[in-house]
Amino acid sequence: MDETIQSGSVRLMDAAALEPLFASLRDAGFSVTGPTVRDGAIVLAELGSAADLPFGWGVELAPGGYRLRRRADGAAFAHSAGPGSWKQFLHPPREKLWSASLADGVLDISADDAAPPRLAFFGVRPCDLRAIQIQDQVLGSGHGNSRYASRREEVLIVAVNCTEPGETCFCTSMGTGPAAGPGYDLALTELVNGERHSFLVDIGTPAGAAVLAGVPLVPASDGAVERARAAVAGAAQQMGRSMPEAGLRELMASSHDAARWEDVASRCLSCGNCTLACPTCFCTAAEDISDLSGDHAERWQHWASCFDLDFSYIHGGPVRASASSRYRQWLTHKLGTWHDQFGSSGCVGCGRCIVWCPVGIDITEEVAALRAEAPDAAAEDGAP
Repeated sequence: MDETIQSGSVRLMDAAALEPLFASLRDAGFSVTGPTVRDGAIVLAELGSAADLPFGWGVELAPGGYRLRRRADGAAFAHSAGPGSWKQFLHPPREKLWSASLADGVLDISADDAAPPRLAFFGVRPCDLRAIQIQDQVLGSGHGNSRYASRREEVLIVAVNCTEPGETCFCTSMGTGPAAGPGYDLALTELVNGERHSFLVDIGTPAGAAVLAGVPLVPASDGAVERARAAVAGAAQQMGRSMPEAGLRELMASSHDAARWEDVASRCLSCGNCTLACPTCFCTAAEDISDLSGDHAERWQHWASCFDLDFSYIHGGPVRASASSRYRQWLTHKLGTWHDQFGSSGCVGCGRCIVWCPVGIDITEEVAALRAEAPDAAAEDGAP
């Protein structure tokens, strides 16, 4: 390895060097997971080679709408977040916790604690990088022996700075992009200029530097660095949505009785798509199953949603029986009380909840409506 490749340094590589980088990751024992085209969407899956990346594909996004589109160039990362997020690999949708078997009068209980795979997350968006850090705090902090923490320790992150946000993105107003913050091992910025297709590589950690051994790199000129930084800065001016930059926590706390909750409830299907697509939602439920003989039982954990009627069930019935109360719970937690629990917002501005809502409910529109309805809104607008 070039001894000058250290954390904090910058290099340039041609797009053809992606395959040697994939090979280096595999040689280091990592299974490479990243975006690829499948079933009419750009999804996250195991990649066999760099050729599996979505070269030449972009997306068109709208509330309740997602469509692939062909690009005029061969960019691999000029697309926005897809239906899945990285939490599916760190916090699986369904997993077995333990099983118990009775044989010859002896009860054997065994935990399902197989060693987690080593995964290289390739192509992590800045908003999703922040989402992983939020889940680190929620599921990893103080839980050193947790399944999440064990998986997280085996992950190497190759982030990709955004240069072309989608129509429903609002990461800039949430402070989560379009440039990747701390936490990556490597960060790529894609540069496509006619026939020249290259990547600026920011080295974030010694582990990131180590996997660059044998990868064709050249020193990054000042011009290349400036073009890459300018492209990312320009993306901040192209956001399709925005969220108020201040006062969200206070707005949520003061909007308990807002009429807007009934308005959104009249449209909301309580399907939970927003929580499933969200990269930070983490709620789960446990399910116990047994075979017909009664000699074998298992406990499984699966994702749950605060939009489910039974999610708040206690003896006598659910605490939140109305759709309006369930939507209010989700939004006020995500933007308000998440601060009280974890010291930050639970929203990273990826826009997935907007795109994958069947009826196109827009979280930024709902917040704007709540702000317009707030008691002090008239005074702020100069109304008598």
